[in-house]
Amino acid sequence: MIVNVLLQAFAGAVLLASLFSIEAFAAEPACKEMRKVKLGVSVSPPNVVHTPVFVAKSLGIFSRHCIDADIIEFEGGASAANLAAVVQGTALASINATAISQGLKAKQIWGMAPRLPQAYMVGEDIKTAADLKGKRLSAAGGGVGSFNWVMGREVLKTAGLSVDDVQFVSSATAGRLPGLVAGQLSGVALHPEDVYLAQKEKPGVRVLVDLSKLVPKYFFNAYGAGEGMLTKDRALVRDVATALIEANRAIYTQKEKVLPIMVDATKKPAEAVNFAYDYLVKNCVWAVNTGFSKERTEWSIQNGVDNGDIQADKKPTYEQVVDVKLGEEALKAAGGSKKIGACAD
Repeated sequence: MIVNVLLQAFAGAVLLASLFSIEAFAAEPACKEMRKVKLGVSVSPPNVVHTPVFVAKSLGIFSRHCIDADIIEFEGGASAANLAAVVQGTALASINATAISQGLKAKQIWGMAPRLPQAYMVGEDIKTAADLKGKRLSAAGGGVGSFNWVMGREVLKTAGLSVDDVQFVSSATAGRLPGLVAGQLSGVALHPEDVYLAQKEKPGVRVLVDLSKLVPKYFFNAYGAGEGMLTKDRALVRDVATALIEANRAIYTQKEKVLPIMVDATKKPAEAVNFAYDYLVKNCVWAVNTGFSKERTEWSIQNGVDNGDIQADKKPTYEQVVDVKLGEEALKAAGGSKKIGACAD
């Protein structure tokens, strides 16, 4: 009899739980329409660090927010095509304070990866930064002013050298790794998966400096939206930011699910992607929350002024670069601020 009572109680509990589940599912509003949006990736093919948008799409996170996302690839975040897409309102993509200071009518809406993930790799004949004098360095993804050019300049400064002391070579972003391995480049900023592959393909190449240690306050990558799009489709932009916050959190907590997505997006060997994933997670490169950091942004702005990239009289404020309110709204919709391990940006 006791057994029968327990079984009846268990059955009742299961039925009640089922009813609650059905009610919860029924209460969840269906999308009245799928809102289309284009999201830019600043490298073609993307590096592992750039894959949150692919994760958000593949795991159905965008769909849950009624977003139909089309991912497009650019040749560098500072490329004319990337910046034009943002200012014209045709895409959400990477933008930095320098572009905004130069008149780009846009604001950052989500800090995808506040910390630098790259290392500056050099050929086997380079022992110190001083040895780079007269050598060919990468300016992939946009030439003068591109990320590789900027990082190369930072490395040269440690040896008292300037950009005039070397030859910067402009190329497609996909040419960074092959250029170093083939000996056509003596220095290039490479992402973790490419560091892994470079040392595997040509053991003599080496890490000259970890860029996160060379310029620890440099703000690496933030997504932005044109002012027109922020005015016209603010709710959509906010929901995209919310979905991307959720995607980054999934990256930190669901390695088995996201690794295949990253391999497919980057077209890199699984072992290299796994190496990069572990490095990025360990070093909290991806944001867990909005990713915004007033300290990092203001440091990067001042660095731009010091280097002549930003005119002193056109130096933007943090609030002119970042849509702080939109970020806070997106974070609230994602469940508020969280910490995953030691990561809390």
